[in-house]
Amino acid sequence: MLLKELRAEVLEANLELVKRGLVLYTFGNASGVDRESGLLVIKPSGVDYDELRPEHMVVTDLNGKIVEGELRPSSDLDTHTLLYREFPEIGAVVHTHSEYATSFAQAGMEIPALGTTHADYFHGPVPVTAPLTDDAIGGRYVHETGLAIVKHFKEQGIDPLAVPAVLVAGHAPFCWGRTAHDAAHNAVVLEAVARMAYRTLTLQADCAGVSQGLLDRHYFRKHGAKATYGQKN
Repeated sequence: MLLKELRAEVLEANLELVKRGLVLYTFGNASGVDRESGLLVIKPSGVDYDELRPEHMVVTDLNGKIVEGELRPSSDLDTHTLLYREFPEIGAVVHTHSEYATSFAQAGMEIPALGTTHADYFHGPVPVTAPLTDDAIGGRYVHETGLAIVKHFKEQGIDPLAVPAVLVAGHAPFCWGRTAHDAAHNAVVLEAVARMAYRTLTLQADCAGVSQGLLDRHYFRKHGAKATYGQKN
């Protein structure tokens, strides 16, 4: 069985989404990539999470060609593969329809950096893509979703590791990280941040959010060469 360790990590990431209440039924998916082999492992499409086992994970190349697995891969495979090709620094991708983050996506609104909880994980607003055109929706829809994500990050000069999440307009969030655990962790935090933002904006619609100084202070205490949070290895 190919990529046995990565299969286990991707399965664990998928199950973490269920454990944390980010998915309903068979919604959502997680994948992880092995850069050395150029292969990725992804959840199969429409399989109940209670039934998932490492051997059910599907292995494909970075163009979506199935290398190993008897089940159909997630219907979002083409988005995952495009993100891996365009963002070579990431190692895993997670997609959910978590309630609050999806609400922002459906409203076509970014999640602004309103407080230090947000700043600990996202160095700026969590962006929202432009809506897909009818031609994109009627064509290679899942691939076009990935293109919309990549286009926004490149046009806006956003570092995908500094802001490891995006809201696809009218759809839902995608998150990523260096590992499957990191990507699932970021998806859980994104939902918490989205919930806080929704409540904050309900209380004060014109909330200005954190200053750049406070955003930088909290983000860089956890990230980068001078991070001070946690214990030294």
